Amino acid sequence: MSTENKIDISVVVPLFNEDESLPELHAWIQRVMHENNFTYEVIFVDDGSTDKSWSVIEELQQKDACVHGIKFRRNYGKSPGLYCGFRAAQGEVVITMDADLQDSPDEIPELRRMIVEDGYDLVSGYKQNRKQGDPLSKTIPTKLFNATARAVSGIHNLHDFNCGLKSYRKDVIKSIEVYGEMHRYIPYLAKNAGFDKIGEKPVHHQARKFGKSKFMGWNRFVNGYLDLLTLWFLNNFGLKPMHIFGFIGTLMFMLGFIAVCVVGGMKAYALFTATPARLITDSPYFFIALTMMIIGTQLFVAGFLGDLISRNSAGRNDYHIEKEI
Repeated sequence: MSTENKIDISVVVPLFNEDESLPELHAWIQRVMHENNFTYEVIFVDDGSTDKSWSVIEELQQKDACVHGIKFRRNYGKSPGLYCGFRAAQGEVVITMDADLQDSPDEIPELRRMIVEDGYDLVSGYKQNRKQGDPLSKTIPTKLFNATARAVSGIHNLHDFNCGLKSYRKDVIKSIEVYGEMHRYIPYLAKNAGFDKIGEKPVHHQARKFGKSKFMGWNRFVNGYLDLLTLWFLNNFGLKPMHIFGFIGTLMFMLGFIAVCVVGGMKAYALFTATPARLITDSPYFFIALTMMIIGTQLFVAGFLGDLISRNSAGRNDYHIEKEI
Protein backbone atom coordinates (compact mmCIF):
# COMPACT_ATOMS: atom_id res chain seq x y z
CA MET A 1 0.00 0.00 0.00
CA SER A 2 1.44 3.38 -0.96
CA THR A 3 2.02 6.08 1.65
CA GLU A 4 -0.65 8.38 0.19
CA ASN A 5 -3.26 5.64 0.57
CA LYS A 6 -2.12 4.62 4.00
CA ILE A 7 -4.93 4.33 6.55
CA ASP A 8 -3.94 5.38 10.04
CA ILE A 9 -6.88 3.82 11.89
CA SER A 10 -9.53 1.19 11.21
CA VAL A 11 -12.48 1.27 13.60
CA VAL A 12 -14.29 -2.08 13.72
CA VAL A 13 -17.80 -1.93 15.21
CA PRO A 14 -19.75 -5.21 15.56
CA LEU A 15 -23.44 -4.53 16.17
CA PHE A 16 -26.84 -6.08 16.58
CA ASN A 17 -30.01 -3.96 16.48
CA GLU A 18 -28.37 -0.58 17.13
CA ASP A 19 -30.06 1.58 14.46
CA GLU A 20 -30.75 4.43 16.90
CA SER A 21 -27.16 4.86 18.03
CA LEU A 22 -25.31 4.47 14.71
CA PRO A 23 -25.69 8.03 13.32
CA GLU A 24 -24.45 9.60 16.56
CA LEU A 25 -21.60 7.10 16.87
CA HIS A 26 -20.48 7.76 13.28
CA ALA A 27 -20.62 11.54 13.72
CA TRP A 28 -18.59 11.25 16.93
CA ILE A 29 -15.92 9.05 15.32
CA GLN A 30 -15.78 11.34 12.28
CA ARG A 31 -15.29 14.45 14.44
CA VAL A 32 -12.45 12.84 16.41
CA MET A 33 -10.69 11.68 13.24
CA HIS A 34 -10.91 15.10 11.57
CA GLU A 35 -9.73 16.94 14.69
CA ASN A 36 -6.60 14.74 14.81
CA ASN A 37 -6.02 14.62 11.02
CA PHE A 38 -6.19 10.82 10.94
CA THR A 39 -6.89 8.89 7.77
CA TYR A 40 -9.42 6.27 8.74
CA GLU A 41 -12.11 3.78 7.89
CA VAL A 42 -15.10 2.63 9.92
CA ILE A 43 -16.21 -0.96 9.40
CA PHE A 44 -19.68 -1.69 10.73
CA VAL A 45 -20.41 -5.42 10.99
CA ASP A 46 -24.15 -6.03 11.18
CA ASP A 47 -24.67 -9.33 12.97
CA GLY A 48 -28.05 -10.17 11.42
CA SER A 49 -29.96 -7.20 12.88
CA THR A 50 -33.73 -7.28 12.65
CA ASP A 51 -34.16 -3.50 12.88
CA LYS A 52 -33.03 -0.80 10.40
CA SER A 53 -29.34 -1.00 11.25
CA TRP A 54 -28.24 -2.00 7.75
CA SER A 55 -30.29 0.76 6.12
CA VAL A 56 -28.62 3.26 8.43
CA ILE A 57 -25.18 1.89 7.52
CA GLU A 58 -25.98 2.23 3.81
CA GLU A 59 -27.07 5.84 4.33
CA LEU A 60 -23.88 6.63 6.26
CA GLN A 61 -21.76 5.07 3.52
CA GLN A 62 -23.40 7.26 0.89
CA LYS A 63 -22.46 10.36 2.91
CA ASP A 64 -18.98 9.19 3.99
CA ALA A 65 -16.74 7.06 1.77
CA CYS A 66 -14.74 6.06 4.84
CA VAL A 67 -17.69 3.96 6.03
CA HIS A 68 -17.81 0.29 5.09
CA GLY A 69 -20.29 -2.38 6.08
CA ILE A 70 -20.57 -6.15 6.34
CA LYS A 71 -24.00 -7.72 6.80
CA PHE A 72 -24.50 -11.29 8.03
CA ARG A 73 -27.55 -13.19 6.86
CA ARG A 74 -28.26 -14.25 10.43
CA ASN A 75 -27.02 -13.64 13.95
CA TYR A 76 -23.68 -15.37 14.60
CA GLY A 77 -22.32 -13.48 17.61
CA LYS A 78 -19.65 -10.92 18.44
CA SER A 79 -16.60 -13.07 17.69
CA PRO A 80 -17.59 -13.78 14.06
CA GLY A 81 -18.28 -10.05 13.66
CA LEU A 82 -14.80 -9.18 14.88
CA TYR A 83 -13.23 -11.91 12.77
CA CYS A 84 -14.74 -10.54 9.55
CA GLY A 85 -14.03 -6.95 10.59
CA PHE A 86 -10.38 -7.81 11.29
CA ARG A 87 -10.10 -9.56 7.95
CA ALA A 88 -11.33 -6.43 6.14
CA ALA A 89 -9.38 -3.85 8.19
CA GLN A 90 -6.50 -2.04 6.45
CA GLY A 91 -5.46 0.49 9.10
CA GLU A 92 -2.03 0.44 10.74
CA VAL A 93 -3.85 0.60 14.08
CA VAL A 94 -7.20 -1.12 14.60
CA ILE A 95 -9.70 0.08 17.19
CA THR A 96 -12.68 -2.02 18.30
CA MET A 97 -15.67 -0.58 20.09
CA ASP A 98 -19.29 -1.42 20.78
CA ALA A 99 -22.07 0.36 18.90
CA ASP A 100 -24.19 1.29 21.93
CA LEU A 101 -22.37 4.61 22.64
CA GLN A 102 -21.01 3.31 25.95
CA ASP A 103 -17.49 3.37 24.46
CA SER A 104 -16.20 6.90 23.86
CA PRO A 105 -14.47 7.64 20.52
CA ASP A 106 -12.61 10.43 22.35
CA GLU A 107 -10.34 7.65 23.67
CA ILE A 108 -9.12 6.79 20.14
CA PRO A 109 -6.16 9.23 19.89
CA GLU A 110 -4.56 8.02 23.13
CA LEU A 111 -5.25 4.36 22.32
CA ARG A 112 -3.48 4.88 18.99
CA ARG A 113 -0.58 6.75 20.61
CA MET A 114 0.06 3.87 23.00
CA ILE A 115 0.40 1.53 20.02
CA VAL A 116 2.45 3.82 17.76
CA GLU A 117 4.67 5.61 20.29
CA ASP A 118 4.77 3.38 23.36
CA GLY A 119 5.17 0.23 21.30
CA TYR A 120 2.30 -1.82 22.69
CA ASP A 121 0.89 -4.65 20.58
CA LEU A 122 -2.52 -4.41 22.20
CA VAL A 123 -4.12 -1.94 24.59
CA SER A 124 -7.31 -2.89 26.43
CA GLY A 125 -9.73 -0.43 27.94
CA TYR A 126 -10.58 -0.51 31.64
CA LYS A 127 -13.94 0.98 32.57
CA GLN A 128 -13.18 2.22 36.05
CA ASN A 129 -16.17 4.53 36.32
CA ARG A 130 -18.96 2.10 35.43
CA LYS A 131 -22.35 3.62 36.05
CA GLN A 132 -24.27 2.60 39.13
CA GLY A 133 -27.16 0.25 38.67
CA ASP A 134 -25.52 -2.80 37.12
CA PRO A 135 -27.19 -5.84 38.72
CA LEU A 136 -25.24 -8.27 40.88
CA SER A 137 -25.91 -10.94 38.24
CA LYS A 138 -23.55 -8.96 36.01
CA THR A 139 -20.99 -7.45 38.38
CA ILE A 140 -20.18 -10.53 40.48
CA PRO A 141 -19.65 -12.93 37.54
CA THR A 142 -17.57 -10.26 35.78
CA LYS A 143 -15.20 -9.87 38.73
CA LEU A 144 -14.83 -13.64 39.16
CA PHE A 145 -14.33 -14.12 35.43
CA ASN A 146 -11.61 -11.47 35.18
CA ALA A 147 -9.78 -12.84 38.22
CA THR A 148 -9.76 -16.33 36.72
CA ALA A 149 -8.73 -15.04 33.28
CA ARG A 150 -5.76 -13.21 34.81
CA ALA A 151 -4.66 -16.35 36.66
CA VAL A 152 -4.98 -18.69 33.68
CA SER A 153 -3.59 -16.37 31.00
CA GLY A 154 -0.75 -14.93 33.07
CA ILE A 155 -1.72 -11.39 31.93
CA HIS A 156 -1.90 -9.86 35.38
CA ASN A 157 -2.08 -6.19 34.41
CA LEU A 158 -5.56 -6.37 32.82
CA HIS A 159 -8.58 -5.66 34.98
CA ASP A 160 -11.24 -6.11 32.26
CA PHE A 161 -10.58 -8.71 29.56
CA ASN A 162 -14.02 -8.26 28.02
CA CYS A 163 -13.97 -4.49 27.48
CA GLY A 164 -15.02 -3.85 23.87
CA LEU A 165 -12.81 -0.79 23.52
CA LYS A 166 -9.34 -1.96 22.48
CA SER A 167 -6.56 -0.94 20.12
CA TYR A 168 -4.30 -3.29 18.19
CA ARG A 169 -1.25 -3.22 16.02
CA LYS A 170 -2.31 -4.42 12.57
CA ASP A 171 -0.05 -7.48 12.78
CA VAL A 172 -1.95 -8.67 15.84
CA ILE A 173 -5.41 -8.81 14.29
CA LYS A 174 -4.04 -10.47 11.16
CA SER A 175 -2.33 -13.16 13.25
CA ILE A 176 -5.11 -14.30 15.57
CA GLU A 177 -8.28 -16.26 14.88
CA VAL A 178 -11.34 -15.10 16.79
CA TYR A 179 -14.09 -17.73 16.60
CA GLY A 180 -16.99 -19.07 18.67
CA GLU A 181 -17.14 -16.72 21.65
CA MET A 182 -13.40 -16.13 21.99
CA HIS A 183 -13.71 -12.33 21.80
CA ARG A 184 -13.51 -12.36 25.61
CA TYR A 185 -9.95 -13.68 25.38
CA ILE A 186 -8.38 -11.65 22.59
CA PRO A 187 -5.50 -10.55 24.87
CA TYR A 188 -4.83 -14.23 25.66
CA LEU A 189 -5.02 -15.13 21.96
CA ALA A 190 -2.58 -12.33 21.16
CA LYS A 191 -0.17 -13.48 23.85
CA ASN A 192 -0.31 -17.06 22.55
CA ALA A 193 0.51 -15.71 19.07
CA GLY A 194 3.67 -14.05 20.41
CA PHE A 195 2.38 -10.51 20.98
CA ASP A 196 3.09 -10.11 24.66
CA LYS A 197 3.39 -6.32 25.02
CA ILE A 198 -0.14 -5.82 26.31
CA GLY A 199 -1.22 -2.66 28.09
CA GLU A 200 -4.29 -1.19 29.70
CA LYS A 201 -5.86 2.25 29.62
CA PRO A 202 -8.59 3.52 31.95
CA VAL A 203 -11.44 4.68 29.71
CA HIS A 204 -14.66 6.61 30.22
CA HIS A 205 -17.81 4.51 30.42
CA GLN A 206 -20.92 6.15 28.99
CA ALA A 207 -24.44 5.43 30.16
CA ARG A 208 -26.44 3.45 27.62
CA LYS A 209 -28.54 5.91 25.62
CA PHE A 210 -30.70 3.57 23.53
CA GLY A 211 -32.10 0.08 24.04
CA LYS A 212 -30.80 -2.39 26.60
CA SER A 213 -27.77 -4.60 27.06
CA LYS A 214 -27.79 -7.83 25.08
CA PHE A 215 -25.18 -9.53 27.25
CA MET A 216 -26.53 -10.01 30.77
CA GLY A 217 -26.89 -12.80 33.26
CA TRP A 218 -25.06 -15.76 34.70
CA ASN A 219 -24.92 -17.54 31.34
CA ARG A 220 -22.05 -15.20 30.38
CA PHE A 221 -20.24 -16.36 33.50
CA VAL A 222 -20.69 -20.07 32.77
CA ASN A 223 -19.92 -19.76 29.05
CA GLY A 224 -16.91 -17.60 29.84
CA TYR A 225 -15.36 -20.25 32.04
CA LEU A 226 -16.03 -23.00 29.51
CA ASP A 227 -14.40 -20.93 26.76
CA LEU A 228 -11.43 -20.15 29.01
CA LEU A 229 -10.97 -23.86 29.74
CA THR A 230 -11.12 -24.60 26.01
CA LEU A 231 -8.57 -21.93 25.19
CA TRP A 232 -6.22 -23.09 27.96
CA PHE A 233 -6.43 -26.67 26.74
CA LEU A 234 -5.95 -25.74 23.06
CA ASN A 235 -3.00 -23.52 23.90
CA ASN A 236 -1.27 -26.20 25.97
CA PHE A 237 -2.34 -29.39 24.21
CA GLY A 238 -4.22 -28.39 21.05
CA LEU A 239 -1.38 -29.18 18.70
CA LYS A 240 -0.29 -32.26 20.65
CA PRO A 241 -3.37 -33.81 22.32
CA MET A 242 -1.41 -37.03 22.73
CA HIS A 243 0.63 -35.27 25.42
CA ILE A 244 -2.39 -35.14 27.74
CA PHE A 245 -4.64 -37.98 26.58
CA GLY A 246 -1.73 -40.32 25.93
CA PHE A 247 -0.16 -39.61 29.31
CA ILE A 248 -3.39 -40.08 31.29
CA GLY A 249 -4.35 -43.12 29.21
CA THR A 250 -0.96 -44.76 29.67
CA LEU A 251 -0.99 -44.03 33.40
CA MET A 252 -4.48 -45.54 33.85
CA PHE A 253 -3.58 -48.58 31.76
CA MET A 254 -0.40 -49.25 33.74
CA LEU A 255 -2.17 -48.87 37.10
CA GLY A 256 -4.92 -51.21 35.93
CA PHE A 257 -2.37 -53.70 34.59
CA ILE A 258 -0.42 -53.69 37.86
CA ALA A 259 -3.66 -54.16 39.82
CA VAL A 260 -4.61 -57.14 37.64
CA CYS A 261 -1.15 -58.63 38.17
CA VAL A 262 -1.52 -58.18 41.94
CA VAL A 263 -4.95 -59.85 41.96
CA GLY A 264 -3.67 -62.66 39.73
CA GLY A 265 -0.53 -63.05 41.83
CA MET A 266 -2.57 -63.36 45.03
CA LYS A 267 -4.69 -66.05 43.38
CA ALA A 268 -1.62 -67.93 42.13
CA TYR A 269 -0.02 -67.76 45.59
CA ALA A 270 -3.21 -69.15 47.16
CA LEU A 271 -3.25 -72.04 44.69
CA PHE A 272 0.44 -72.75 45.20
CA THR A 273 0.09 -72.86 48.98
CA ALA A 274 -3.26 -74.69 48.85
CA THR A 275 -4.85 -71.81 50.71
CA PRO A 276 -8.60 -71.37 50.18
CA ALA A 277 -9.27 -68.31 48.01
CA ARG A 278 -12.28 -66.94 46.16
CA LEU A 279 -12.45 -66.68 42.41
CA ILE A 280 -10.70 -63.74 40.75
CA THR A 281 -14.03 -62.68 39.20
CA ASP A 282 -15.53 -62.42 42.67
CA SER A 283 -13.10 -59.63 43.55
CA PRO A 284 -14.28 -56.05 42.82
CA TYR A 285 -10.64 -55.02 42.40
CA PHE A 286 -10.38 -57.20 39.30
CA PHE A 287 -13.22 -55.32 37.55
CA ILE A 288 -11.91 -51.94 38.70
CA ALA A 289 -8.50 -52.79 37.28
CA LEU A 290 -10.01 -54.10 34.03
CA THR A 291 -12.10 -50.92 33.64
CA MET A 292 -8.99 -48.77 34.17
CA MET A 293 -7.17 -50.67 31.45
CA ILE A 294 -10.07 -50.26 29.00
CA ILE A 295 -10.48 -46.53 29.72
CA GLY A 296 -6.72 -46.02 29.53
CA THR A 297 -6.65 -47.66 26.10
CA GLN A 298 -9.54 -45.47 24.91
CA LEU A 299 -7.84 -42.29 26.12
CA PHE A 300 -4.62 -43.28 24.37
CA VAL A 301 -6.52 -43.87 21.11
CA ALA A 302 -8.34 -40.54 21.56
CA GLY A 303 -5.00 -38.77 21.90
CA PHE A 304 -3.68 -40.49 18.79
CA LEU A 305 -6.75 -39.53 16.74
CA GLY A 306 -6.60 -36.00 18.11
CA ASP A 307 -3.00 -35.73 16.94
CA LEU A 308 -4.09 -36.79 13.46
CA ILE A 309 -6.94 -34.29 13.33
CA SER A 310 -4.79 -31.57 15.01
CA ARG A 311 -7.92 -29.51 15.63
CA ASN A 312 -8.27 -28.41 11.99
CA SER A 313 -11.94 -27.71 11.36
CA ALA A 314 -12.84 -26.83 7.80
CA GLY A 315 -15.43 -24.09 7.60
CA ARG A 316 -15.14 -23.03 11.24
CA ASN A 317 -15.09 -19.40 10.11
CA ASP A 318 -17.38 -19.81 7.13
CA TYR A 319 -20.02 -17.15 7.74
CA HIS A 320 -22.75 -16.29 5.27
CA ILE A 321 -22.33 -12.64 4.33
CA GLU A 322 -25.36 -11.17 2.58
CA LYS A 323 -23.92 -7.78 1.57
CA GLU A 324 -20.73 -5.74 1.69
CA ILE A 325 -20.26 -2.06 0.94
